[in-house]
Amino acid sequence: MYWCCFTWERKELNNILKINSGRDYKQLNSGNIPVYGTGGYMLSVNDKLSDTDAVGIGRKGTIDKPLYLKAPFWTVDTLFYCTSKENSDVKFIYLLFQIINWKRYDESTGVPSLSKNTISSIKTYVPKVKEQDHISKLFFSLDNTLQLHEDHLQFLHVFKSFLLQKMFFDNDIPPLLRFNKFTEKWNQCRLNDHAIVTMGQSPNSKNYTNNQTDKILVQGNADLYKNKVLKRVFTTEITKTAIKNDILISVRAPVGDIARNQYESVVIGRGIASIKGNDFLYYQLEKMKNSGFWNKYIAGSTFESITGKDLKNAKIYTTNSDEERKIGNIFSSLTNIIQLQEHKIDSLKKLKQFLLQNMFI
Repeated sequence: MYWCCFTWERKELNNILKINSGRDYKQLNSGNIPVYGTGGYMLSVNDKLSDTDAVGIGRKGTIDKPLYLKAPFWTVDTLFYCTSKENSDVKFIYLLFQIINWKRYDESTGVPSLSKNTISSIKTYVPKVKEQDHISKLFFSLDNTLQLHEDHLQFLHVFKSFLLQKMFFDNDIPPLLRFNKFTEKWNQCRLNDHAIVTMGQSPNSKNYTNNQTDKILVQGNADLYKNKVLKRVFTTEITKTAIKNDILISVRAPVGDIARNQYESVVIGRGIASIKGNDFLYYQLEKMKNSGFWNKYIAGSTFESITGKDLKNAKIYTTNSDEERKIGNIFSSLTNIIQLQEHKIDSLKKLKQFLLQNMFI
């Protein structure tokens, strides 16, 4: 890849951009011109403030989240929009804004705020327009790649939700999608009749540690993330335990979050129960959580939780082992694909952050 190496000059931002104020939009009618605030898109109106691309930066409120504003657009009065002068590239300005520590320039002791004068006087290093163009093309290409991967990830989540709804019982309606040759009726039973359920018991808090050689303590939904257990708290006291591949389910605020235990053994506290079950049961529990199944057990409570009795008596559906294995395999594979896609996105974001930190002076 060809790369330019011209000299970068130290300049005040007012040498490369013009800062414009947003305005109230309430007198406008509905239309197709997007209105932006500090949090992003708000609604669409029938008039515009700018017919050239710009970079938005908060005047008040959120001051450290620059937005690339594609013309035409309108901005509210809490969002400045910055247009480029002839010797600068607006896309490069957007990149510069991402590496500026905006909170350093906060002028308020209350709600964060910036002024035009403050923004104008910020000094930074800027290359010639030709190099700006090379840099902005690189980063915008990276952003486009990121967006494609994020769109694909969203599709995978929607597709998984669709399959969960169609391949398991839904409000006592039999599954609408089944593998060929499987026609027998599914059976209903209590969770505890199908799998061993163990309710957690919290160790004494004086035995909690930060020593990672001690037992991992899983005591609430905050310890469950993306199908795995997070290492957050450790304990020297062993109460109730779960072994590798046990299903862990939160029974307190919120109820129903699940993960697979990937460690040889963990201690489970009061906010967690462990269930010995296959992938078919795991994804049925995920479907139950998504469909609000547990709400009927916690209605009217000021602190969301379910009892061991309610959990063990919860109605689930089973089928023959071959069909359960096939259903479990398809969701396990789909979950792995989603996790790989998330890893790609995380890697691209880290690459972008690395380039932002190392390609600018």
